[in-house]
Amino acid sequence: MNEGTTDCAPATGPPAETLSELATRLSRASVAKYWNVYERIAWPEALERAGWFMPPELISLHGTARFAELDEAARQRLSFYELVNFFSLTLHGERPLVQGLCNQMYSRQNREVTNYIHHFLDEENKHMVMFAAFCERYAGRVYPQKKLPLPKSFAPGEEDVTFFIKVLVVEELGDWYNVAIARDARAHPLAREINTIHHRDEARHIIFGKRLLAELFAQVAPKWSPETLAGLRAWLGAYLRASWADFYNPAMYRDAGIADAYEAREAALASPVTAEFRARVSQKLVGYFLETGILEEVPAL
Repeated sequence: MNEGTTDCAPATGPPAETLSELATRLSRASVAKYWNVYERIAWPEALERAGWFMPPELISLHGTARFAELDEAARQRLSFYELVNFFSLTLHGERPLVQGLCNQMYSRQNREVTNYIHHFLDEENKHMVMFAAFCERYAGRVYPQKKLPLPKSFAPGEEDVTFFIKVLVVEELGDWYNVAIARDARAHPLAREINTIHHRDEARHIIFGKRLLAELFAQVAPKWSPETLAGLRAWLGAYLRASWADFYNPAMYRDAGIADAYEAREAALASPVTAEFRARVSQKLVGYFLETGILEEVPAL
């Protein structure tokens, strides 16, 4: 599953090309790999629910006592709703991303970067159409978003840094699941196809976002007070924990027929097994934050 990554250079270290050159190269790749969301996927009228949609090791309850109590049919039923929740989370994460990118498009006065953001927006819009189509066709709904934005005052440049951090968290965590599901022969073919499509675009988005965020942070953070920088780091740790908490959705547990959905959620979040899983999946993302200086230490997840 390396097709998307062939367009990408390393995210950190001495850049081999300028941001404008990177944006130009990624724009060419987007044109070459253009796809039509209304034609690319042949949606079946109904899905056979027997089988895995989310591989069992990726299910949020995996490794807990509650998971051990479920027979294989119940685990497979839960795997379907886990995939619906994952697609819902990704959709909700990409919606503010699209809104924020629209605000970013012409503010940087960089024609090459703006041109790539056009492709970025086009691809993110297609992703939202694709994820919503799966959830609405086969589950009857998209799970609602739980996060509520709180008003905040920002130091110069801090709001942009915060925005691109959110983008990267959504995309990096999501892409880990994309690759794992797409590679797993046990997963339903439609689940594998959707995750493959998403990964191919996201590989370009991630390298662009990492490069832009690193340059932006290096420009603005030296001008911040120690309190601002400490506040950003505390917020980022909390944001990572909140993003992971969304993977433990009581609504999907109820839909899968699991009793005491909130208790199952709290027990799973507290499990050392799931904590190790979250840390492992987050390792690359947290490593980037440490290498760029956005974080100084690994946050508890």
